[in-house]
Amino acid sequence: MGFTIYQVLASLVIALLIQAVFFSFAWRYKTDKVTDLSYGLTFILISLYLLSGTNRYAYQAWLVTMVIIWGVRLAIYLFIRIHKIGRDKRFDEMRNNFIKFASFWLFQGLAVWIILLPVTYSISLDKYLPVNSIMWVGLGIWFLGLSIETLADMQKFVFKNKVENKGKWIEQGIWKYSRHPNYFGEMLVWWGIFIATLPFQAGWSYLTVIGPLFITYILLFVSGIPTLEQKYDLRYKNSTKYQAYKKRTSLLIPLPN
Repeated sequence: MGFTIYQVLASLVIALLIQAVFFSFAWRYKTDKVTDLSYGLTFILISLYLLSGTNRYAYQAWLVTMVIIWGVRLAIYLFIRIHKIGRDKRFDEMRNNFIKFASFWLFQGLAVWIILLPVTYSISLDKYLPVNSIMWVGLGIWFLGLSIETLADMQKFVFKNKVENKGKWIEQGIWKYSRHPNYFGEMLVWWGIFIATLPFQAGWSYLTVIGPLFITYILLFVSGIPTLEQKYDLRYKNSTKYQAYKKRTSLLIPLPN
């Protein structure tokens, strides 16, 4: 089976259907507890669907495994976190507004579809290629990103769940060297996956680079870093210690300080 527009459209439909199902539940019960779970799960289900329609070459299984490992880790972590905190303050202004709430879920489905485009293209090809050095480089970058993201999430979760740290910001562990190491790791994950697909790219397919570019843009300029920076600037505007931490600590890439 060669690559056709069918796989791209099918993955979009699956992404939107999954979001619609979870949105219905979230809207009915006014809950935030399935939002992030659906995000990671959508990546996993689309990848498994794409793999089921191929000849299952080694590189295809490799790409799916990379996505699944990342998706399972993220979904479990975020599911545990939301059950711990009870609600996600991001949705306070939209949880009871059908249009705003539905728009968020629609955007989430579109985001998953866009981010997965390099994987969608590569898995859909009926083309054998032996594992090569470029794939190994991609795997290495993916693994580094996954490790950084996992470590950052774990350290912040432990820190936030200590009573004595209530109302404080974390500047321990990897957070001593970056104010947003989890987002840096997330970006590396998807750039690593894209690099792993480079041996299969040709012509117009290079436009699938929109996947890692999209998640990088969102985290850097839209709902990732800007949102948190604004929140912390407001919360700690009178804290000279926070201003000092912010001044000496890299925004994204972990660097010595």
